[in-house]
Amino acid sequence: MNIKTVKNDIVVSGVKCLDLDLTLDCGQAFRWEKQDDGSYSGVAGGYFLNIAKAQNGDLIFHNTTEDSFDSFFRNYFDLDKNYEKICETLKQDDLLSSTIDEYYGIRILNQEPWEALCSFVISQQNNIKRIKLIISRLCRAYGDEVANGWYTFPTAERLATLCEDDFNALGCGYRSKYLVRLAQGVASGEIDLQKIKSLPLEEARKELLNIYGVGIKVANCALLFGFQFYSAFPVDVWMKRVMEYYPNGLPECFDGIEGIAQQYLFHWARQNL
Repeated sequence: MNIKTVKNDIVVSGVKCLDLDLTLDCGQAFRWEKQDDGSYSGVAGGYFLNIAKAQNGDLIFHNTTEDSFDSFFRNYFDLDKNYEKICETLKQDDLLSSTIDEYYGIRILNQEPWEALCSFVISQQNNIKRIKLIISRLCRAYGDEVANGWYTFPTAERLATLCEDDFNALGCGYRSKYLVRLAQGVASGEIDLQKIKSLPLEEARKELLNIYGVGIKVANCALLFGFQFYSAFPVDVWMKRVMEYYPNGLPECFDGIEGIAQQYLFHWARQNL
């Protein structure tokens, strides 16, 4: 991987296995919007970013400083992880071998625990379009503007001042009562997200399941996408259909990277089942 600054942009070459469409619009993050030129714009970690992929494969982080790239976006896009090697390992499974060849470039984003957990609480019994709409309203109402029309994800402390009616006004519905309790718990320190992140997987999952309104699917999604537990394996209606292809359980080549395998299988299921 080679990194250079060109005018106000950071240009990264040599990154394997990163397709912007498959990564930013696959249901793991809800704040990225595809632009007319094929690039994506969004806010993560308090930073606004427009990212594009050039024809030669270079990633272009537009109007990005070296500091924000090194301190946040390099880890957010997990640019130092060898996804090429991971994909070769997963391709020992017949179904994933053809799936990875067809949909090569899905990568797990390293999202912040608070935003990921809130987002997946909102995602319950919801579709991606509506999840994005609710989160956009939430950020516009209670986040800080960092670029023209682009807002940060609100802090737990800010959301802890709200009541159920405030969340209802954004379209959160029955999830409003969950979000009130979650924000208050995190803001007060009763729910310690950094501590949860430091625990072994099973203990971390148990802690999340103790949170009001967090079930097994939300817990596993948060663990994978917000707490960097790559062995977490979320199962929804699509993945239940996929599991019919694995009557004897997941293959050994998935060990430790079940969550990355899940993203490929989830995308395959949505396209083919």
